Amino acid sequence: MERIFVNIIDLLRYNPDNPLLFSSGFFLWWFMIVLLIYIFINENKTLRVAYLVLVSYYFYYKSGGIYFYLLFISTLIDFLIGKWLHRTSGKPYRILLLILSLVLNLGILFYFKYTNFFINTLNSCGYFRLTNMDIFLPIGISFYTFQTLSYTIDIYRKKLEPADNFMDFAFFVSFFPQLVAGPIVRASDFLPQIKKPIIIDNEAIGKGVFLIMAGLFKKAVISDYISVNFVDRIFDEPLLYTGFENLMAVYGYAIQIYCDFSGYSDMAIGLALLLGFRLSVNFNAPYKAKSITEFWRRWHISLSSWLKDYLYISMGGSRKGKIRTYINLLITMLLGGLWHGASWKFVIWGAMHGVALAFEKMIKGIFPFKKNIFTGMLGLIFTFHFVCLCWIFFRADSYTTALTVINRILFSFKPDLVLEVVVAYKFIFLLILAGFIFHFTPEKWDNIFERFIIKIPIPLKSLLLVILIWLIIQVKSADVQPFIYFQF
Repeated sequence: MERIFVNIIDLLRYNPDNPLLFSSGFFLWWFMIVLLIYIFINENKTLRVAYLVLVSYYFYYKSGGIYFYLLFISTLIDFLIGKWLHRTSGKPYRILLLILSLVLNLGILFYFKYTNFFINTLNSCGYFRLTNMDIFLPIGISFYTFQTLSYTIDIYRKKLEPADNFMDFAFFVSFFPQLVAGPIVRASDFLPQIKKPIIIDNEAIGKGVFLIMAGLFKKAVISDYISVNFVDRIFDEPLLYTGFENLMAVYGYAIQIYCDFSGYSDMAIGLALLLGFRLSVNFNAPYKAKSITEFWRRWHISLSSWLKDYLYISMGGSRKGKIRTYINLLITMLLGGLWHGASWKFVIWGAMHGVALAFEKMIKGIFPFKKNIFTGMLGLIFTFHFVCLCWIFFRADSYTTALTVINRILFSFKPDLVLEVVVAYKFIFLLILAGFIFHFTPEKWDNIFERFIIKIPIPLKSLLLVILIWLIIQVKSADVQPFIYFQF
């Protein structure tokens, strides 16, 4: 009996080698228990909010350890500053309060995420010999920092009323479905939902189950299998493989990162629906984009809109002339790249997108193109391959590895071995193809399947989810793979 008790405690405790993930068996059982209790208390607003805050903090602890205290500190900082901003009318004082929020929030983010990057950059100049610090990157810190900052900035801009009480604000910041990897939620969208009665009807349940199933399939069946059995191997040692294999690894990573991140977002939105809350769409078939501008309207929508509203527009947007517009675009994407990780490869990735966005805007101003099927197809093909080129720098562990992958594709393609490679990796390539087929499926087909899931009885919904979980068990790798964006 004592041994059983110890095992249960170990299971509930944070394990750095086995963090809590949406695609893990423990999470599915844990969420069912959370949901079961929630059914009996959701009509009481105070109890509902307190319960979900407690659940969310436990989720964060089980995902990232003791660093939930940083989540609490960020929440307390912006709740207090938000209240002070709302009560303060003098512009100089309001500016000081906004600066205080920026300094505190970005200071915490910089320390945990960029300290060693800054040290390494100084050391690379040759004038310093600084030692790296033993700093752990708290999970989700980039996401909830942007979320709390947007709250303070919106109050400063007088576009938002502050939260009624600390518990409501803590719930907004910590809501566990989107806490560690987005979508980045705006307070103006979420806070009003807290005050309304919870309505979980058959449509919400059906759509939630559909999104959870879609997310699980994308993540555990497509993304993880492609990653472990193909993409990781080639990016680890690109010189050992032909140019064709390197190219397929690039295509594979394009669908892997899409299925991984959009799969997380689908599950987050689905889980939120089952709890009675609605989160914004974070992906809209990004590889259907016919321009880089359109790609960023479809990829990680909550981040790209955040960067536009709080960084690009704050710097002047397109209101201060063409040259300033191009510079603003470049700076926005450079910082967007740096947001993704403390490495120059992410800066390069962001710079490539920034230059492309500026160049695209300049060309459209000089040569306005007529839209037709031919130009649309050319735009889609060019955009997809440019994005894939950028993904090489995003995925590679170093600038040198990225150049090696490109070199192998250009100069060691070995077309005579293509058929042999296809036969050897036939199941991998079928999964990559399936991922792209699902991605390019017309939206109306998705809607038909979603309506089907909504209409069928709840027991049948549950059976379909069980079948999907069984399928995942059959194809999953030995260990559950962390979501890619957990590192950001």
